[in-house]
Amino acid sequence: MTNVAVIHYSSTGNVHSMAQAAAQSAEKAGAEEVRLLKVAELAPAAAVEANEAWAAHTAATADVPDATLADVEWADVLLFGTPTRFGLPAAQLKQFIDTTGGLWFQGKLVNKVVSSFTSTSTTHGGQESTLLALNNTFYHWGSIIVPPGFADPVQFDPANGNPYGASSISGNDPDNVAEANLAAVEFQARRAVEIATALRIGFAA
Repeated sequence: MTNVAVIHYSSTGNVHSMAQAAAQSAEKAGAEEVRLLKVAELAPAAAVEANEAWAAHTAATADVPDATLADVEWADVLLFGTPTRFGLPAAQLKQFIDTTGGLWFQGKLVNKVVSSFTSTSTTHGGQESTLLALNNTFYHWGSIIVPPGFADPVQFDPANGNPYGASSISGNDPDNVAEANLAAVEFQARRAVEIATALRIGFAA
């Protein structure tokens, strides 16, 4: 059986919606257990409260558990979601990833299936560079990166087409993810589960 951890950071809800869709798709794809997790907020409370959408989303997702290193070690599939920050992953997610050094040193991240998704405010807001930056970490882990590529017709929808990972354009609106983008991240999660399951069977043979 395949265990899946969907670990994400979302300030106003766009990435969270994608993470929810990924988690639901992983369950439908036959994952034994799926954990929807967020990383800890690093921004000062005053900054969060000063932004109505940010504060509302923080309150709405207060019951979503924070990711731990135990979740990372447990998972066969790791799906990471982040908004972009100047073409890079959000500091909140990067900080969490930076705590995985002990697991990496022990070889506990080798051969995990990993994939990532993102959201930006604008069309050319750094989606691809953000996902590629995350991949740099996964190379060091020795993980198996499973991108969506163009392996499904949903990727040819005009709203999609990013072979590195599902991505959305929020237009600075909170929780504003197109249905086509949700379909893309659903496919991405399903593909990751299928590949991880096949690998587990193959390694056991």
